[in-house]
Amino acid sequence: MSVPGKFSETKDATKETQKLCDQVKPEVEKKTGKKFKEYVAVTYREQIVAGTNFLIKVHVGGVQYIHLSVFEALDGTVELNGVQENHTKDDPLVPFLK
Repeated sequence: MSVPGKFSETKDATKETQKLCDQVKPEVEKKTGKKFKEYVAVTYREQIVAGTNFLIKVHVGGVQYIHLSVFEALDGTVELNGVQENHTKDDPLVPFLK
């Protein structure tokens, strides 16, 4: 269970997590300048605020992973807050800004 204001432990990605990733994929590709053929949510952490902040690890092919910072508002709108490239499978999900 998530504690309001704190990030949860790392959990396995769900269909809902993948849906969030899919919603921001065009913006992720624009920010990174890359087109991802493989784009699969692996793990995530969440932070309950006035909405929910998500940190999501996404496998983008081979040994390459990216980390996404995504906000889902109470009204269901989804916003990409940041992308970090060049991560590995074992890198921890830690909060970051843009």
